[in-house]
Amino acid sequence: MNYAIFKSEPIMTLNDLAQIGSYNKREKKAYNSNPDIKLELTKENIELVPLADKYVKGFYNLTKEYKKEHDERMKTEREDRKRSFKQMVDKSKSVVADELLFTATHEFFKDMSKEDIKKWAEVCMDFVYKDLGYTKEQVLHSVIHLDEKTPHIHCVVVPLVKKYDKRTNTERYTISKKQYIRDKLHLSELQDIYHKRLIDNGYDLEREN
Repeated sequence: MNYAIFKSEPIMTLNDLAQIGSYNKREKKAYNSNPDIKLELTKENIELVPLADKYVKGFYNLTKEYKKEHDERMKTEREDRKRSFKQMVDKSKSVVADELLFTATHEFFKDMSKEDIKKWAEVCMDFVYKDLGYTKEQVLHSVIHLDEKTPHIHCVVVPLVKKYDKRTNTERYTISKKQYIRDKLHLSELQDIYHKRLIDNGYDLEREN
C-alpha cells in the first residue's frame, strides 16, 4: 500500500529560514545528522522553482514592498516602539515562511524515471497554485531531492498578503499562513484535496492518515 504524503512545517524566524535554505540547497560539505543524503547524487536534484540567492536574500526581495511600508511606518513610531523589519518579522506570532513537504511511500517511486518523478512533482505544484492558492511570486524555492532514499519535494512559500487594517482604515502587508492553511482541520481537508488531485492524475495512492 502506497501513501500520498503532504505536510506543512512553519518557519518562524529568518535564522531558521537561512538554515533550511542551506539544507535544501545542499550548501554544506557534509550532513552528519542525515546519513541518507548522498552528496554525489545532489546534481540529480531538480529545481522546480529555482532561487539563485540565499533564502534570506530571496525573502527580502520577495517582501521589499512590505519592508518599505514598515520602514515608512517606523518614521512616526515612538522611539521605544521602533523595530527593524527583521525584528518585526522575527518577533511576530506569524511565520516568516512555510515549508510544504510532498512525498509518498518509497515503493511508489521504485520504477519511476527522473521524468516520471518530475511529472508527479508538477501535479504537486499544481496543488500549491490551484488548491492552496499561492502565486508563483510567493514561492521562494521548490526542489525535488533525489539524493536521499525516497524522492521528495521541499517547497518554501512566503504567505505575503495585503489585509484590511481596521485600526488605520487602510490595506497593509502582512505574512499570514492562516490565509492558506487555517488550522489542523483545514490541513486535513487540504490533504483530502491533495490526494484527490493525485488520483485524478492517475496515481494509485492511498491518503495518509
